[in-house]
Amino acid sequence: MNYGAFMNYGITRDVALTLVKQHIKSTNMLNHCLASEAVMMALAKKVGEDPEKWGLAGLMHDLDAETHTDLNIHTLETARILHEHGVDEEIIEAIRLHNEQAHHGVQRSTDFQHLLAAGETITGLIVATALVYPDKKLASVKPKSVRKRFKAKAFAAGANRDIIRECEVTGIPLDEFCDLSLLAMQEISSDLGL
Repeated sequence: MNYGAFMNYGITRDVALTLVKQHIKSTNMLNHCLASEAVMMALAKKVGEDPEKWGLAGLMHDLDAETHTDLNIHTLETARILHEHGVDEEIIEAIRLHNEQAHHGVQRSTDFQHLLAAGETITGLIVATALVYPDKKLASVKPKSVRKRFKAKAFAAGANRDIIRECEVTGIPLDEFCDLSLLAMQEISSDLGL
């Protein structure tokens, strides 16, 4: 599918990155956003959607994560900020619903929403997997290692396996999802310092 040179989603990638850096000061959280962007772009290509659009959602999904750590309100401030910047409504909705807990009774329903939630969640599992390797490098991580760590519930317990499994709702098998996410992160490993 050809999306042309530029789709208008109310914000460019450069402006989005500036916005992220204004709101996120932690290097680890910034790297999480970059990893989520890479994973979302790879997922968009996989399912025939626009990588720019999905990448923007991955990049900006946690704007308020440092100021609103309570999951009952996380994403509310992000949605407000993105509305002020005129960001595409579908991007905002996917970002809002990557944390359903803040939106009582509203559940993810589109592939975009499911894959943002799953994609941003698996980044933590992949980073944790890399960090158990002696060199702590993504390049050393093998796809089977991510799949093995996924099954070990005590490993990176904060990476909610049920949310990661939402990839299957969209027709992407879990093993393929893990492999694709790892490859996407390996391609930007130097940006992530891993």
